[in-house]
Amino acid sequence: MRFIIDLIVTGVAIMLAAYVIPGAEVSGFWSAVLAGVLIALANATVGTILRFFTLPLNILTLGLVSFVITILMVMLVSNIMSGFSVSGFFSAMFFAILTAIIEMILGGLFGTNKVE
Repeated sequence: MRFIIDLIVTGVAIMLAAYVIPGAEVSGFWSAVLAGVLIALANATVGTILRFFTLPLNILTLGLVSFVITILMVMLVSNIMSGFSVSGFFSAMFFAILTAIIEMILGGLFGTNKVE
């Protein structure tokens, strides 16, 4: 049940962020949910490999490289998915920031951020 709530929260967060950020578009709620799943998968696979190889640089920049990798994963999903698009690096950056903030707020409201 918690997984389904997480998917809904992610879909709503992506829909709201795409509505607010110019240059970010999503065609519907299910496209937003799919984009969320694909961004999570890209971060878990490709993002993890990139973070491993850039670990010294990531330490030197206090995690900024990790944030840039997350932005690149948003851009990657935008390129491979037809119902979700981000027009450039800065749109993807603001989209990633706003999505994370919205997910944090909604997760706190609906209890998906609880540690058990």
